[in-house]
Amino acid sequence: SCLLYLGREYPKGGDYFRDRLRAAFTKNKSVQDPEQIKAMIARGEYVARELEALYYLRKYRAMKKRYYEDRPEKNS
Repeated sequence: SCLLYLGREYPKGGDYFRDRLRAAFTKNKSVQDPEQIKAMIARGEYVARELEALYYLRKYRAMKKRYYEDRPEKNS
């Protein structure tokens, strides 16, 4: 799933995220109420967006470090 893929970059590790994701799905597997299901899907989509933001922030920081921290400082 998309969440599982994005969870690989989770700060506490992919295994931790996978276990939490599995527990959340297991806990809610018997939910039948359509409104509750919609709310849980919205929560999952929110988590996916947050994980995506973390991924891009990490990537940005790595690129910034690679390209800007190695430059010698200019003296004005």
